[in-house]
Amino acid sequence: MSLNEVLERPLVLGVLTVSDTRTPETDKGGDTVVSLVEEGGHIVKVRTIVADDFIKITEILQRWIAIESLDGIILTGGTGIAKRDVSIEVVASLCQKEILGFGELFRYLSYTEDIGTRAIASRAMAGVCDNVLLFSLPGSVGAVTLGVNRLVLPEIRHLVYEINK
Repeated sequence: MSLNEVLERPLVLGVLTVSDTRTPETDKGGDTVVSLVEEGGHIVKVRTIVADDFIKITEILQRWIAIESLDGIILTGGTGIAKRDVSIEVVASLCQKEILGFGELFRYLSYTEDIGTRAIASRAMAGVCDNVLLFSLPGSVGAVTLGVNRLVLPEIRHLVYEINK
């Protein structure tokens, strides 16, 4: 895939909210991701909410990666340090390559622009699984806005090109 091909088409993404409490009516973080992605000129092909459960999250991600022809998936939620927060463990188990700078920059930006030292508990990360980008962000509106606007949207086309060349 050439860089021009990546630049000329909308990217196709999935949005997965990981939460034991969110519903379609209360998923403000997921709604924010969808709005920002679509405002950025991209397509959200699949979206759902799943409980904080390693096996359920893994099954959805594996299915989406295998059959949905996605360029990337943005996960919201499940990134904290509570026992049930397992998004990072799932993403890490699926990725062939981790994009280390994503989590580092997210925590730095969170520290300087938003939440101060509480940023140390954020386990945001990104990686590549079978040529699909996975971005795992905390589920709050502030966190997804920061992550999508400052990191995902500015770099996603370049990352898609890099993993497909």
